[in-house]
Amino acid sequence: MLACLPIMAGMVEPARLTAVTIIGGVIWLAGFVFESVGDAQLARFKSGPAHRGMVMDRGLWRYTRHPNYFGDACMWWGLFVMSIGSWLGLVAVISPVLMTYVLVRGTGARLTGQRMADRPGYAEYMARTSGFLPLPPRHGSGVGGARD
Repeated sequence: MLACLPIMAGMVEPARLTAVTIIGGVIWLAGFVFESVGDAQLARFKSGPAHRGMVMDRGLWRYTRHPNYFGDACMWWGLFVMSIGSWLGLVAVISPVLMTYVLVRGTGARLTGQRMADRPGYAEYMARTSGFLPLPPRHGSGVGGARD
């Protein structure tokens, strides 16, 4: 229920169409595209028998180990930004904060990283690829740990 507060706030007191609601819509759409493209890239990669056991490090996965989780978080933040067009929507900030926490430190990225830890090449992938935010990959020896 907490995750859906921006939607419920918008149902109680709809926000007017303003620059803020448009920005929120753009953030939501960018997140939707990011998550969809990341999921499609991973599905295509996993469908290739030559990639069995390999780490996906192409496309959006080159810039973040979790483009699907990043996109999902953007969608929650976009809904929140759209909801702040009304005073009630401000209370809904708990929703994107909670969902981002779950995606990054809760059951999302953390558990995926634990599951992938023993896969060949994953440690090097972690060392050069951001944990959540899309950032240019690190170059060099791969020593120094992952960025988050």
